Amino acid sequence: MSPEMETVRYEIPEPGIGVITLARPEKRNAQDVRMTYELNTAFEQAARDDAVKVIVLAADGPHFSAGHDLRDVVWHPEFDQVSTWGGYGEPGAEGWVAREEEIYLEMCARWRNIPKPTIAAVHGRAIGGGLMLAWVCDLIVAADDAVFADPVVAMGVCGVEWFAHPWELGPRKAKELLFTADSWDAEEAHRLGMVNQVVPRAELTEYTMDLARRIAAKPMFALRLTKEAVNQAVDVQGQSSAIRAAFSLHQLAHTHNLERYGICLDPSGIPPALQASFPAAEPGDEVRETRRADRGGTG
Repeated sequence: MSPEMETVRYEIPEPGIGVITLARPEKRNAQDVRMTYELNTAFEQAARDDAVKVIVLAADGPHFSAGHDLRDVVWHPEFDQVSTWGGYGEPGAEGWVAREEEIYLEMCARWRNIPKPTIAAVHGRAIGGGLMLAWVCDLIVAADDAVFADPVVAMGVCGVEWFAHPWELGPRKAKELLFTADSWDAEEAHRLGMVNQVVPRAELTEYTMDLARRIAAKPMFALRLTKEAVNQAVDVQGQSSAIRAAFSLHQLAHTHNLERYGICLDPSGIPPALQASFPAAEPGDEVRETRRADRGGTG
C-alpha cells in the first residue's frame, strides 16, 4: 500500500486491469472521509492510465462495505475538493448539505461516469453506502455469501444519497426493501437484475479477473463509447435528474432530524452497535440541547 493511501490499495496485477481494494477490514470497510478521497485518488489513477482498460473494485476482509462510517462527521480540509460547492464547515444545514454534496453525490457521479468499464466484486455485506460503491460500477459480480441492504429509512432518511434504487431494483421492489429495511441475498439481487453473476465465494476473485480480461481484449474506444451510450440511455430516462431530486429530499430528512433530535439521523434506527455513540434524544431534553449547542458546524 502506498504511503499516500491508508484505507485503499491500488494495484495493476496484470496488463490492462487496475484493481482498487477497500482496505479497512477492521472497520468492515466502513467509509470515512479519508476512504472516500482515497477511493477518488485510486479511480483517477486508473482512469488516467492509458494502459488500464478495466477497473475492478474489490474489498479486503469478510465484508465489502458496512456503509458510511457514522462516527466520522468531521470535515477534513487537507483533502483536495472535487466539486465547487464550498461551505463545508458552515453551521447548520448549509455545512451538512455541502459535505454530502462533495463526498457522496459528486464522488459517485464522477466514478459512475469514468469512461472505462468498472466491475464491483462484492462479498459479505454491502450496506447503505456500500450499495452506492457497487451501483456506480458498470457490472457487479456477487459472491454467494453477499447480502445487500439499505437500512437508512429506519434512521429517518429516505435512502442513501446515490438514490439509484428504482433502476437497480425496479420501483415496487425498491419501495418494499426501503420501507421494510430488509436485506436481500445474492440470488435475489441476481433475480432482480441488480447483479450480473453470482459465484461461489472462493471463485469470486478469479471469476471477476477473467471477466475483466475478456473485456480488456476489446478496443478501448469502443468500450468507452458503449459505456457512454448506455449511461446516456438511462439519463434520458431521467436517472441523473431523479438522483439529484432524491438527494434534496435526503437533505430535508437530515434537517428534520437535526431539529428533532440534534443529529442528522433518528437515533431509534441506528444499529445497536452504535447506539452508545448516538443515544436517543427528545425535544427539550439535555442530550438534544447539548447536541444543538455543540453543532456549530461540520468542521
